[in-house]
Amino acid sequence: MKPAPTDWIGSWAFLAPQQIAAKQMESGSQLTYSELNQWCNGLVSLFFNQYGCRKGDRIAILAENCLEHLILFGAAQKSGLILVPVNYRLARKEIRNILDLTRPRLIIAGNQWTPLLPDDRTAATIRIEELMSKLKNAGDPIPTKMTPVEAIDPIFILYTSGTTGLPKGVLYTQGMLEWNSFNTALALIVNSGSRILNVMPFFHTGGWNVLVTPTLHHGGTVCIAKRFDASSALSWLEKEKITLFMAVPTMLRMMADEPSFQNTDLSALWYLIVGGEPMPVPLIERWHNHEVLVRQGYGMTEAGPNLTSLHHQDAVRKAGSIGKPNFYVHHRIVNESGHDVPVGHTGELWIKGPMVTPGYWEQPDSYRESFSGDWLRTGDLVRQDEEGDLYVVDRIKNMYISGGENVYPAEIERVLRQHPEVEDVIVIGVPDSIWGESGKAFIVPKSGMIPDTASLLEFCRANLAKFKIPKDFQFIRELPLNDAGKVDRIRLKTP
Repeated sequence: MKPAPTDWIGSWAFLAPQQIAAKQMESGSQLTYSELNQWCNGLVSLFFNQYGCRKGDRIAILAENCLEHLILFGAAQKSGLILVPVNYRLARKEIRNILDLTRPRLIIAGNQWTPLLPDDRTAATIRIEELMSKLKNAGDPIPTKMTPVEAIDPIFILYTSGTTGLPKGVLYTQGMLEWNSFNTALALIVNSGSRILNVMPFFHTGGWNVLVTPTLHHGGTVCIAKRFDASSALSWLEKEKITLFMAVPTMLRMMADEPSFQNTDLSALWYLIVGGEPMPVPLIERWHNHEVLVRQGYGMTEAGPNLTSLHHQDAVRKAGSIGKPNFYVHHRIVNESGHDVPVGHTGELWIKGPMVTPGYWEQPDSYRESFSGDWLRTGDLVRQDEEGDLYVVDRIKNMYISGGENVYPAEIERVLRQHPEVEDVIVIGVPDSIWGESGKAFIVPKSGMIPDTASLLEFCRANLAKFKIPKDFQFIRELPLNDAGKVDRIRLKTP
């Protein structure tokens, strides 16, 4: 009998049982869709019959990328369990906060991460290394009576990296999975012949929903790496004939800097998917010169995440653009009064569509702050050109006001990156006794170069209005990154 529409693994086990569903790169272990489906069914039986789980119960996961994540995903799709991926790089107290908020029935944890769990936890804990053993010893799955799974049912609670207070748990539903997959396949090439390499962590939506879940929906093959390593990633792209690969610009720069880059055969790669932040033109050109095309996109945990896509043919011509909204994504660009702005003007990006979250886990105040009616307020300031392509100007929270003028750090950063002695830069607003706020630039110099403040100021004066010029320059070896590979501005603001 053909499985329910929400049971993707079961459906492909029915349609193409011998197709390879997943492979663990470090060990070489792999599973066909038939094998993956058997493990998923066994896990549902184990959770429901031995641990008393029911639809809507939360299963917390604290583990590196591995095949067991996909088994848990398939089990959740079948049963209505809700997965709570937990960032193992968080402090023990932060992990406790998430567990207290979600009250999981079970915690699945890697050996090295169990010391981060609270000693007084009430949820049963299964070590990820023991999970397969438990499944093998459980025997044949016991028929399990389950409530049907619907599109509105959450499959994930994905915690965002909040800057203040407790993090927000985004409800990611079964329906969001499906519509995000539709949008992805309409923008990219995703089908049963797709082979992806995932190096993004599974505690972020980028690890799950940029390519992994759309690929599983379409019956393709997911190759999983425990963590990112530039040299290994290049080797696996070639060896596994990967067709799609998602990374943030920092990762792609590290890969392009590898000595083996020029001699690596990447002819199977249809294109790179880039997110998180704009990819610099020189880096785009390095990959284009290696005959690998670049697709810049935009997304967020609360929606999609695959919301926009810039066609690879425009990667250089429209560098810095996030492209056009994907097929089922409705958007507006509005001013502070909530009115649409004209083409070319800057406003906040609002998103609506079936890929948008219904809210946050037990945090109604966060929903009211983030939504206007059924429109999600992204917090990103954008402008749209005459051809319909969008450009992120900056985060609203990054903007500062100097002498009554709005200043967007991203604009200053784009200028300073063109300085011949600057490798990278981040600008933040800091208190100023005269102007209210002024800019402080954190500069990463190019190797072997020592730019001086006078030359930077002269360069800024030639390219920026006076009120935009940073008042202070600080030189650092590298920019601090958060777990998503984005620059951690909060750390830079901390004295």
